[in-house]
Amino acid sequence: MDQQIQQAISIFESAVAAVQPRRFMRACLTEDTVLGETLPASGRIYVLGAGKAAASMAKEAEEILGDRITQGFVVTHQPTPFHLKKITSIIAGHPVPDLNSLIATTTMLEVAGGIHPDDVVIFLLSGGASSLLADVPHGASMEEVQQLFNSLLKSGANIQEMNAVRKHLSAIKGGQLAQKLSPAKVYTIILSDVPGDDPAVIGSGPTIPDPSTFADAWAVLEKYQIVSSLRDYVKQGMEGLLPETPKVLPNSVFTIAASNYTALNAASEKAAEMGFHTQTLPELVTGLASREGARLAQLAIDYKGPFPACILAGGETTVQVKGSGRGGRNQELALAVGIQLKDAPHITFLSAGTDGIDGPTDAAGAIVSADIMQHAPEDPLSYLANNDAWHFFESAGSLIRTGHTHTNVMDIMIILLQKPVNSY
Repeated sequence: MDQQIQQAISIFESAVAAVQPRRFMRACLTEDTVLGETLPASGRIYVLGAGKAAASMAKEAEEILGDRITQGFVVTHQPTPFHLKKITSIIAGHPVPDLNSLIATTTMLEVAGGIHPDDVVIFLLSGGASSLLADVPHGASMEEVQQLFNSLLKSGANIQEMNAVRKHLSAIKGGQLAQKLSPAKVYTIILSDVPGDDPAVIGSGPTIPDPSTFADAWAVLEKYQIVSSLRDYVKQGMEGLLPETPKVLPNSVFTIAASNYTALNAASEKAAEMGFHTQTLPELVTGLASREGARLAQLAIDYKGPFPACILAGGETTVQVKGSGRGGRNQELALAVGIQLKDAPHITFLSAGTDGIDGPTDAAGAIVSADIMQHAPEDPLSYLANNDAWHFFESAGSLIRTGHTHTNVMDIMIILLQKPVNSY
């Protein structure tokens, strides 16, 4: 394997390691405190959670609190290599909810119904909770909810827009779980996977006040021309026939325990150790993957600083699915970059999801260079047009496969640059 490819992968692995729950949970939770406040000496403590990192966060909570936990329940998306002792876990569907998503919501609400005012609830929230904790509006079907989730995912809508809709089709999202737990105190420890680290957006914020409205949800459906029978449900909310999500939750507090910036800082430190001159782009990379790929490639080509260099970026692009291929946003981004780099042998580019999974594929992302592009399938533009980056990179042998990492803080992009042969 090319040295620069190995270096890019090592930098990415350092980024993922920095956002594992064992690195951040103990800064938020001790045997006697949570988010800096003292836990009751004799009160009951409940641990709930949802998201891709929920089980691994729960494992750390068990190790810290031990028998102080009265009861716990979390929902995540993949089996874990460890066993929880005090906290029950369930596997549910992602990125589209399934029957287990409904069971998880029902179970969560049943636990909430048994909590007393003087109890403490520690909620562990990470990306993916929007699908893992799902319910069906009165009069609708599970199939209709799944179809709407699919339409949102393929529309090109960003995560803020998608979750504005999801929160207003639910009785648990958008702060409604905390509302049902009130007046018990709720402490939410959050692993952020959204641009801007807005707690109301992460996992559709079950325990966070929700500034979005039914009107916002309707605007998203209109903007992306999403036709669904659930539009009528949203319209009822706009007309005041349904309760709005809570805008204030006085008994709910939260912290962002780790984020994409945490991972980027670790990546920068690793690259510097390897001898790279590092810089991190100040703005998150968002927008359409194909468009952002062309921009990042040009940025690398135009680089005028010292060599060797490592340019880092974080974020989460979107894909407007028009073709019938297979792929994810990181693979599509890498392909768009690679198309521009075929004549730039001094540049290597990697883009991968910190959760280890990119779209409905078995890869976290892909790595690309001029050499990879020159030995890859012909006509990469046709693969890009067909949203078929997975097959392109599978043939090229440059998919990044990490397996599920049990964490999730969006995506990491790494550009490594050596001094061009013809530069002086």
